[in-house]
Amino acid sequence: MSTIAAILRHKDHALGGHAVASVGPDVSIADVARELTEKRIGAVLVRDAGPQILGILSERDIVRSLAQHGAAALGMKAAELMTRSLRTATPQTTVAEAMAMMTAGRFRHIPVLEDGRLVGLVSIGDVVKSRIMEQESEVDSLKAYVAGFA
Repeated sequence: MSTIAAILRHKDHALGGHAVASVGPDVSIADVARELTEKRIGAVLVRDAGPQILGILSERDIVRSLAQHGAAALGMKAAELMTRSLRTATPQTTVAEAMAMMTAGRFRHIPVLEDGRLVGLVSIGDVVKSRIMEQESEVDSLKAYVAGFA
């Protein structure tokens, strides 16, 4: 069974590092939206000046705020919209466990912590891609097994 560590290794190879986009709590929503667009990502962590994770802010949070507050939402601060209650994973969390957490909690991004230190962020897309690759490998193995009996 694949783990989050395998996803992070793949992301490290494909993207050149475990860098996680983050913003300060006082950053405007307009600036957060720009950051998400420029980096082509769906969420940023909200962090203080140190390593402390205060919350997470996603495209969905911004869209909901725009629907509720109109254009005034763009002047709000990250701390006002972020989700404060975070679910996290570890590198040892299995892909199936992460998928179950994300599905049950209805969220699309999960910070990965090791010994309390942030080591990455995975999206539901990362998790689904890993699961598909795992299933394709299983199918190939079964085909080879069956072909050996033919």
